[in-house]
Amino acid sequence: MPISVSTIFPFPWIIITLSAALSFIITWLAIPRIVYTARINNLFVQTNARTSHKSQIPNLGGIAVFSGFVVSTILLGGSYFSFELKYIICALIIILFIGIKDDLTFSNPWKKLFGQILAIAITALLANIRINNFYGLFGINEMSLIPSVVFTIFVFLVITNGFNLIDGIDGLASGIGIITSSTFGLWFWSTGDYGYSILSISLASALAAFFYFNVFSKTFKLFLGDTGSLVIGFVLGILACRFLQSDIGETGNTYIKSAPAIAFGILIIPLFDTLRVFTLRIWQGKSPFVADRQHIHHRLLELGMSHIQATLSLILVNLAFIILSFLLQGIGVLYLILAILGTASLLSYMLSLVSKKKEIAIASPEFSFEGTWKKYIITKSTKKKPDEDKNTDTPAHNPPPVSVDLPEYIKDPEPQGTIEPPKKQVSTSQKQIHAG
Repeated sequence: MPISVSTIFPFPWIIITLSAALSFIITWLAIPRIVYTARINNLFVQTNARTSHKSQIPNLGGIAVFSGFVVSTILLGGSYFSFELKYIICALIIILFIGIKDDLTFSNPWKKLFGQILAIAITALLANIRINNFYGLFGINEMSLIPSVVFTIFVFLVITNGFNLIDGIDGLASGIGIITSSTFGLWFWSTGDYGYSILSISLASALAAFFYFNVFSKTFKLFLGDTGSLVIGFVLGILACRFLQSDIGETGNTYIKSAPAIAFGILIIPLFDTLRVFTLRIWQGKSPFVADRQHIHHRLLELGMSHIQATLSLILVNLAFIILSFLLQGIGVLYLILAILGTASLLSYMLSLVSKKKEIAIASPEFSFEGTWKKYIITKSTKKKPDEDKNTDTPAHNPPPVSVDLPEYIKDPEPQGTIEPPKKQVSTSQKQIHAG
């Protein structure tokens, strides 16, 4: 008879800790070898107008993350699952190969969508991980099989591709993945669902190892790629559905209130950013699936933040929404969802205002240039600054002109027509006489 891990380590917290350590070590050791292989075979991400990086960097980090948390979950958490783990791994392998294909070459969007739906169907039908209760939202409680599967497919697609959409700057998708999976992991541990706790914590540990190489490493820097972002989103879809399922006890009493709204609050950054971007694109008359630079992290970069500053800001915001969701769970599912959406929309609107103000400031330069073809007269803007008029007899709104000679290589050619360059240059002594 095979030996179970739970018989060797009788305390679940020991197994959870070991799973975290094993996942971290496997990912940490795998990344340098993946980077080395990618360099030998010239497997780099293709830069374009939307990318924030211009150097050649491998984008196969998702393979290392997948290896770390899957091996750890199977070895140390397999005995805690009843039957569903094999179907979860099967679905994840499908997602893995969809991502690898997209990272190395190009995937047809419809084939990519079909592969995701197939993986979700395996999870919903065979692993029995699906959303089957609305907790009274819109007057809906229990759902029958077909509506439950259809809605589960929709939720999985939104979460999975939401993480794919936010994976635009260093550490963002992995950082949000660490926060969200750790939250689910602690919840499953507190309710005695140790198998899913190991799955959650193993994913968080693998992402923590990747986060270091992605954000701080110079020698072995790499990206998640579609492989990593799709895998993270898919696993978090599983954890969210399990969170809703396990929240209802055998007696029908829930461990917490407003579970769907809390799950929405935990995943607020990828879900709200996806909703926001799709709404903006449709409002502007564009296809919602056409890529652009309207994501929240792009706005933060435009404000002058670095990648790590924007990432940490969004991680802290996500953490604040998680705390807010648990604190306000008593107000009900609908009201909590509206409160989360309203707060997120307000923060997004404030960010847009700040971004527009900066664009206006950039469009109004400190100096204006005017004059003839060969010589330009530089005059200060009419906008007054504090103490601008002190200790001077010259009015601030009409300073004396200063002539500037441009180098030969940037001078414009002689204009055609009646415009003639000035024949006389204002000397320093003349300026002083004029000013006096």
